[in-house]
Amino acid sequence: MGRHLEFSIATGCPVYVCDPHSPWQRPTNDNTNGLQRQYFPKSTDLTGVTTAHLDTVADELNGRPRKTLDYMTPSEKFAGLVASTA
Repeated sequence: MGRHLEFSIATGCPVYVCDPHSPWQRPTNDNTNGLQRQYFPKSTDLTGVTTAHLDTVADELNGRPRKTLDYMTPSEKFAGLVASTA
């Protein structure tokens, strides 16, 4: 994580880092990491992971209801937020 800015510049992919002294940001981050570990255990070599597989994992995670979203899926919650701003 110490080189996240270097990674973001090289890949064009932003990295979210929790703000200092903001412990309320950590649980969502830790929970998401735990969900991702179900698909990619620690020490997984990601060089062989295809874009199609990553898309499948993203679709499954975004279609999974979350207690923190009142048992809505992230996709449902996002769609509701977008619709309310249109």
